[in-house]
Amino acid sequence: MPVAHHVLRHAHGPAADRVAVRGGERSRTYAELAADVVAGAGHLRATGTVTGDLVVLSLPDPLDTLVALLAVDHAGGVGLVGDPAWPGHQRSEVLRALAPATEVRTPLPRGHGGPPPSPGPAPDLSTPAWAGFSSGSTGRPRAVVRSRGSWTASFEHVSRLTGTRPEDTVLVTGPLTSSLHCFAAVHALATGAGVTLAPSAPATTAALAAADVAHLVPSRLDDVLDALDAGMPSRLRTAVVGGAGTDPVQHERARAHGVEVVTYYGAVELSFVAIDTGAGLVPFPEVEVQVRPQPGTRLGEVWVRSPWTATGYLAGASGPLRTEDGWCTVGDLADLPTSGAPSLPADGALRLRGRGDGAILTAGATVVPEDVEAALRPVPGVRDVVVVGAPHRRFGAVVVAVVEADERSGLRAHLERVARATLTPAQRPRRWYRLAAMPRTSNGKVARSALGAAVAGHDPSARVGDLTVLR
Repeated sequence: MPVAHHVLRHAHGPAADRVAVRGGERSRTYAELAADVVAGAGHLRATGTVTGDLVVLSLPDPLDTLVALLAVDHAGGVGLVGDPAWPGHQRSEVLRALAPATEVRTPLPRGHGGPPPSPGPAPDLSTPAWAGFSSGSTGRPRAVVRSRGSWTASFEHVSRLTGTRPEDTVLVTGPLTSSLHCFAAVHALATGAGVTLAPSAPATTAALAAADVAHLVPSRLDDVLDALDAGMPSRLRTAVVGGAGTDPVQHERARAHGVEVVTYYGAVELSFVAIDTGAGLVPFPEVEVQVRPQPGTRLGEVWVRSPWTATGYLAGASGPLRTEDGWCTVGDLADLPTSGAPSLPADGALRLRGRGDGAILTAGATVVPEDVEAALRPVPGVRDVVVVGAPHRRFGAVVVAVVEADERSGLRAHLERVARATLTPAQRPRRWYRLAAMPRTSNGKVARSALGAAVAGHDPSARVGDLTVLR
């Protein structure tokens, strides 16, 4: 993770005795964190880790994970946080496909006091320093890798736009396997602020009394607003929201409690693309945005040229990231600019309309439908299955499975058992429908758009064919 050098510098300054990170009942000052990072890096080097090695972290505790991530960075490795919610077979598949040099499954050795370790020379910003998963996957682990500078060089912009200061405490409200929350933690440490790791809703609301800035997905923002409405003590000043859009009601509720909501749009492959501080989504600093027309539609595909984009995918994996003459896209769609030109002006609002490849953004996680379909299609009695997203106010979207099958008692229960055993929580369908035959286009492909439109507002009077709730 590209901030170990920052942590060691803070350990030599006035922040040395300030709490750097807190998780549950445990905490580390900047001096203690720096000592732990150096000790952990020494252990990794002694056990064979060399510069450029991929190191997978499989630790259940977020504080141990963050310390290990910094230690990997200090050792010159590339840290990749695994998801503790993965089923065993999926974890094995990730390790097989990515072939990391090392997997860390237990907390690294701690430091033992003494003078603060020297930060040493500043690291090369062009070197790889972090890898992260762009979605949960079944049989197709997909992780991006990015250079140190693709994150750290954006920190000054993020601090200015979110108002994050060294004296602040920053609340990280989700797992570090998510790039959204991982970025929040390392940006705060680079700034010299304190980090509180609170990945559950109860932990988040309990930490509000001592938090100034929080990084959240929209559903967790609702949890925070509910707590504030109920009178929970809070000094929260800014809520930084990613993973899905917010709505006017959330902004109004936040303003009533003196909380500014800063929303941004991005992707793990692209990092920050656009940010909304009150006037709509406009390009993030140093980012150029084009909305390129799509034939036969009134929408365009979002392309960006930016210093913040990832290098690519590990192990030659395929994914939504495409590049062309220095421009990148992950297939997101948006309204065409009113000017008629594809380039969005720096003060022009970006109006997103979903992902062109069908990927589902749910509570900050990106779910690739094909991955879920591959897990469910082998279930006996299933002729075909199509996974789409349906809009949801709290989560942005929810995963919906449409199963082509005859009526059969117990089919849904069987599918749900398979989903629990083989899919991550984000990937598991929340709604299930059945069709005797899928609608298909003239070339024989499933009409995904028709199914998506049907399940988005499904009711008994609006059906595609014999679409019914699977029981």
